[in-house]
Amino acid sequence: MNTTSTPTKVASTDVSIKPNVVNTAAITKVTLVIFALLALLPFQDAVYDLFMMKVFCFAIFAASVNLLLGFSGLLSFGHAAFFGTSAYVTAHAMKEWGVTPEIGLLVGVVASTALGYVFGALAIRRQGIYFAMITLALAQVVYFIATQVPFTNGEDGIQGVPRGKFLGLFDLSNSSHMYWFALGVFILAFLLIQRVVQSPFGQVLKSIRENEPRAISLGYDVDRYKLMAFTISAGLAGLGGGLKSLVLQLASLTDVFWHTSGEAVLMTILGGIGTLWGPVLGAAIIINLQNYLANLGGWSTIATGAIFVLCVLAFRRGIVGEISHRLNIRL
Repeated sequence: MNTTSTPTKVASTDVSIKPNVVNTAAITKVTLVIFALLALLPFQDAVYDLFMMKVFCFAIFAASVNLLLGFSGLLSFGHAAFFGTSAYVTAHAMKEWGVTPEIGLLVGVVASTALGYVFGALAIRRQGIYFAMITLALAQVVYFIATQVPFTNGEDGIQGVPRGKFLGLFDLSNSSHMYWFALGVFILAFLLIQRVVQSPFGQVLKSIRENEPRAISLGYDVDRYKLMAFTISAGLAGLGGGLKSLVLQLASLTDVFWHTSGEAVLMTILGGIGTLWGPVLGAAIIINLQNYLANLGGWSTIATGAIFVLCVLAFRRGIVGEISHRLNIRL
């Protein structure tokens, strides 16, 4: 019996793996276009400059929380301590020492960064809800100190903070000059966060967030990376707080109150945890809601909470997170 073996034809399957992140250059161009549009806002009358400057301040603040929560997996309820400390120090330096705004901001950022290092050294020894509670408790200590020390002026705060002249040349009492200064600070903070996230350091933070025991087994000093991330985040929160004291010319107890930390977490979740533009959009939405719902008095908080719940139900990943997921791009 003559049997001929027929070669079996194996169907070749052409599996094309779709990249998770599309053209980085295109995304960079989109970012540059957004920055350019923001730079042109003073030449129109639809959006107030002061509103956008306030958004920049809280966008930096929310982005600092997102750097810790979205890329390191650490939830902090104590970031108002860094935000408010820098606001007070910057306001005091501007009003009492008569320094230029860039020096005032630098002094505030240094103070908040140093405080963040101390907080981080104490808090990173715990994880999860225990970490969050430690940061909240330490922030309440700072709030109590702010009510007692003389230079904060108690409930009155530091009012009438002079904006000064940037580099001794550009008078920031001019609204347009102040807007571009605030925009410049926001852009620098955004690019710094982008650089941190995309660097090898940022990749290690993501690995710690996803699987901390595996990161330890690979030889990474997890506590040191967490402390560095916490300190950088505290410095960025201080940058937002110092800028806020220049924009609104005020530093008050509200800046160090725990409710301010909650607002930053709210902005991050609403915009999208682990995204770059999420905290920015979240800050814009929350600040806008606060302005429009201010006439409701105590009901404004309830209305904001209800809108937040609806947005979370509709956009599980946050607004920017959902857009990023559906378009398969990283925003």
